[in-house]
Amino acid sequence: MKRRDILLGASALTLGNALTGCTRSLSDLRVELLKNSVPVQMLNQFRRSLSDKSVLEFIPQSQLQDLYRVLQGFQPQSPGNSRNSSASNGKNSGQSDSSWLRFNPFNRGSNATTAPVADLVMIGDYWLTVAIQQGLIQSLDLALLSQWSRLPAQWQALVQRNNQGQLDSNGAIWGAPYRWGTTVIAYRTDQFERMGWEPQDWSDLWRMELRDRISLLDQPREVIGLTLRKLGHSYNTADLTAIDRLETELQQLHQNVKLYDSTTYLKPLTLGDTWLAVGWSTDLSPEVQHQYGLKVVVPRSGTRLWTDLWVRPKSALPASEAKLAAAWIDFCWQPEVAAQLGGLTGASSPIALQMNPQDLPVGLSRDPVLMPDPQIIDQSEFLYPLSESALDQYQSLWVRIRSQTRN
Repeated sequence: MKRRDILLGASALTLGNALTGCTRSLSDLRVELLKNSVPVQMLNQFRRSLSDKSVLEFIPQSQLQDLYRVLQGFQPQSPGNSRNSSASNGKNSGQSDSSWLRFNPFNRGSNATTAPVADLVMIGDYWLTVAIQQGLIQSLDLALLSQWSRLPAQWQALVQRNNQGQLDSNGAIWGAPYRWGTTVIAYRTDQFERMGWEPQDWSDLWRMELRDRISLLDQPREVIGLTLRKLGHSYNTADLTAIDRLETELQQLHQNVKLYDSTTYLKPLTLGDTWLAVGWSTDLSPEVQHQYGLKVVVPRSGTRLWTDLWVRPKSALPASEAKLAAAWIDFCWQPEVAAQLGGLTGASSPIALQMNPQDLPVGLSRDPVLMPDPQIIDQSEFLYPLSESALDQYQSLWVRIRSQTRN
């Protein structure tokens, strides 16, 4: 059975009678999620675990930006709560409109949806800050999440925020981590066999043999971040001017880059136009690697972590009343469910990191991409919110590097 046959694909799946805006009850659950992120087996198993006749409706979207638009569409429109208002576009909230656009590659001007408000929406962790700032989501009720303690501390800290969306160990819980992945290096095995070496870390991207043979993500915090890691610094460095040689290192790396692209970066790699690409682990399934003769490595010195989150729209019922939504989150965090997730969706559950490897499927526990060495994970980071002045530094440096002509 192929991966596409066992994942929730482009069509909505409803278990039970169809949901409508006027007939929903507290025992119904409506979820907006990323296509191919939840195996159908999981949904069926969850349905069987319920004692009542709850109606479950899971609506897949093609991209994370589509899900964010859906989340925005649930926000009631009023003179003081418009997507075009200063609060909505990020001004006066520690992140300007321009900085929001530069690090989040989609436009925000969608029309409000007429669909019923979802109980849960999946978003990427990098959009959590602005979702809180824009008042799009409500905090979760920790008392209803019995499996919370199974999450690794790094994932718990990620979703604990204050009302401005900043990290706060005493803050509320604003999202439930579901699955995670990393920024990785993918390369053509045929080309590197000829050269007699294989990439292992970020520093390998600077080797002269790779001149004009690399594709990098078209995102400043990814590229500047990996350069900071190469120099022994954090992805979340706030003052770039304090880092010696950073601009020089970026200039040198720029000479090896053939293109910057965040959507179709694998195509030139599969065609042989580039030999190495920096990308995201979910784009590089074992099937893709085998078909095109690719190999993937998680950099030894640490990399960027990302995670998909379940969040509750602000206009949904209070989290304390949404017991079925909490039950779904807890279900996703059960060890036996977490153990099967990685082999079916191309991304691991954070719960799997806390489990005994013997309790995981062999294919997952031995996969160095889905389950990297713990030391690598310890050295890896999520992208945390930065101040507007720090974002300006990243953007200014990015523009200078990209405007340079490669020799």
